[in-house]
Amino acid sequence: MSGGGTQIAKQSSVPNNATENKTKLRVLLLEDSSLDAELVLRQLRKDNFEVSAVVVQDEIRFAEALRNHCPEIVLADYNLPGWRGMEALKVLRAQGLDIPMILVSGALGDVVAVECIKQGATDYVLKDTLARLPIVVRRALQEKHEHKLRQQAEKDLAAKMGELARSNADLEQFAYVASHDLQEPLRMVASYTQLLSERYSGKLDEDADKFIGYAREGALRMQVLIQDLLAFSRVGRKEDVSTSVDGNSVIEDVRHALASAIQESGAVITSASLPTVRADRTQLVQLFQNLIGNAIKFRGSNPPQISVRTEKQDDRWLFSVSDNGIGIAPEDAQNIFVIFQRLHGRAEYPGNGIGLAICKKIVERCGGKIWVESQAAGSCFRFTWPIAVPEKAEAAHA
Repeated sequence: MSGGGTQIAKQSSVPNNATENKTKLRVLLLEDSSLDAELVLRQLRKDNFEVSAVVVQDEIRFAEALRNHCPEIVLADYNLPGWRGMEALKVLRAQGLDIPMILVSGALGDVVAVECIKQGATDYVLKDTLARLPIVVRRALQEKHEHKLRQQAEKDLAAKMGELARSNADLEQFAYVASHDLQEPLRMVASYTQLLSERYSGKLDEDADKFIGYAREGALRMQVLIQDLLAFSRVGRKEDVSTSVDGNSVIEDVRHALASAIQESGAVITSASLPTVRADRTQLVQLFQNLIGNAIKFRGSNPPQISVRTEKQDDRWLFSVSDNGIGIAPEDAQNIFVIFQRLHGRAEYPGNGIGLAICKKIVERCGGKIWVESQAAGSCFRFTWPIAVPEKAEAAHA
C-alpha cells in the first residue's frame, strides 16, 4: 500500500496495436474489497478503456490520491469500513474539484440512489450489473466535457459583455462630450452664416446667395443633429430617479406636448386605462411622445387613428401603440431602431432618425424589449415594462 493507496497499473500484456484506439482513463476507486475492485477495473478495460487506477479505503488516502493521481473520475462503494462513499463528495468540494463521482455498490435502493444523486453523485451502478459501468462512465465524462465547454462559453460571453459594456460606455461618453463641445462652434457658424445671409443677400451674384444658403442650412441641420445626439447620450447617464408613474397622466402630457400636431393632422388618440409603472417620468413621456409623434408624422391620406393599449403578462406589462399610417416593411423592422437610420428622405419627412433609437434605449434600460409589427393598415409598436412594485412592498424592503 503506497501513501496514496494501491496503484493498479494499466495492463501490459495487450498488443500495442490494440491499445492505440483505447481511451485513457485515470480512476480513483473507493473500495474495500480487492476482488470487487479488480472486477470493476476489468469491466472498464474490457470496454476499451486503458485504465490507470488508485484504490483507497479511507478519507486520508482518498484526499492524498486526489492530489497525487489527478483522477478523471471517482468510483465509490456506498458502504466502507468507518466511512461512506458519499462523504467523498465533501472532500471533492473542499478541494474545489469538479470530478464526476459514480456510486458502485452491491445494494442500493432507489430512494437512497435518488437522494445520493440529489446530493451530488453523478450516477450509480449496482455491482451485479457492472456491464452498465462503461456506458455510465462515458456519459459522465461527456457531461463533464459539455459542462466545461458551457462554463468556458459563459466566461467568454461575460468577458465579451463586459468589453461591450465598457465600449458602449466609452462611446456614450465620447458622444456626450463631442456633441456638448460642438454646440458652441456650430452656434458661431450658424450665427455668422445667418449674418452673411441677412447682410449680403442680393448684393452678390446668384451663386453666392445659393452657397450662403447651403452653408446656413447645413449649419442649422448640424445643430439639430448634435442636439439629438446629445439627447440620445443623456439617456441612462443620470442617476436612477424612478418613481411610481401613472400611465394615463403620461398620455395626457403627450397630448399636451403634441397638441399642435394633433390639431393640424386631425389625429384621434384613444387609450385604455393604463397601469402605474415604476419609471423615470421624463423618459416615459419621451418614449410615448416619440411613438405617438411618429404615428402622426408618418400618416397616410386619412387622419391618424392611434390606439394605446396594455395587457399584463406574468411579471411585465405589454404596451402597444398602433396606427393606420404608411406602415413599415417587415425587412426594416430591426433597422428602424438603429441610431440615425432613416427609411425616407428628408424632403418627404423631417428628422434625423434618432427617435426610435432613444425609445429602444429607454425601454432596454428598464429591462424591457421593444419591437414593431406590421398590420394590414399601419404598424404597431410593442414594448414590455416591468410591473411596478407596490409602494408598501418597497417600504418593507427598505
